Amino acid sequence: MRRIEAPRAVDYRTLAELRYYIRRFLRAREVAARAAGVEPQHYLLLLQIKGLEGNHPPTVGALAERLQLRHHTVVELVDRLAARGMVARRRAPADRRRVVVDLRPAGDAVLRKLALYSVEELRTEGPALVVALTRLIGGPKALHRTRSAPTASPWPRPARR
Repeated sequence: MRRIEAPRAVDYRTLAELRYYIRRFLRAREVAARAAGVEPQHYLLLLQIKGLEGNHPPTVGALAERLQLRHHTVVELVDRLAARGMVARRRAPADRRRVVVDLRPAGDAVLRKLALYSVEELRTEGPALVVALTRLIGGPKALHRTRSAPTASPWPRPARR
């Protein structure tokens, strides 16, 4: 007979903080993408194309999975970026039914600029996110060790839209 464990307590405050830090990071990425002349989903698509290079072909199906979007939505995103010369599509050599999406120099340039900014932002502002995550998954010892960590966000407030 399987023993039923008592439910663990939920640290709602830390869970809310983690969600807040993640959302602030994503919001900053959205603002940066628009400032670079692309929509946030375009940046995410460019990033996934580059991230899949060398491991798996960046097919429309694989990109849909990575972005957690429907196939036809990814096709629309690819269409928009292809019209701007940022990506190109081609048929997969092994299976002509599959469409592979390749990054073009214009897309690579935008992606590099945004990715460098993302990494720098994570270096300076990510520790608060790590503290919240550690408190949530690190067990009681981590929770006790980090309880005195600052809970206020070290991130500047973005301008409201």
